[in-house]
Amino acid sequence: MGRKSTKENKSVWQITRENLGLTREKAGDLIPGFSPERIEKIENGRTQIQPEDVMLLAEYYKAPSLRYHYCMNECPIGQMHALRTESKALGQIAVETLNALNKLSKSRDRLLEIVEDGEVQADEYADFAEIKATLDKIALSVSNLQLWVDEQIAAGNLKKPE
Repeated sequence: MGRKSTKENKSVWQITRENLGLTREKAGDLIPGFSPERIEKIENGRTQIQPEDVMLLAEYYKAPSLRYHYCMNECPIGQMHALRTESKALGQIAVETLNALNKLSKSRDRLLEIVEDGEVQADEYADFAEIKATLDKIALSVSNLQLWVDEQIAAGNLKKPE
């Protein structure tokens, strides 16, 4: 039986495993192709985690948030482009989405005026930037909703869509 870690700066990979009550040995038995040594190297950052490792850990730990964490914090492309998706309650996601959609609805005519000529003129840029920020909020809400759905499926509360 493994001993309990007292390390202070634990990685998300280690925290997730420990929250499930799994030792590295048990996790190694659970996840195909993983050994306790490989898990230890990933958790302690002695080896760079690969996307396929992230997919397996997220699946077997039933923790889809690990995929989002990887994209936002460890993948160089994701660090530049990934939305800062976070786990939220469905009600909060709905309110944030509806607020952004209402704001966009009010800006719809202005957006059409700006893009009508296919260019954003200097005097239109401030309005365009504000509309884009609203669109970014909608995109983030969609990403948060996708994480919520993934978490519910992993927890067995929803059936995966066919």
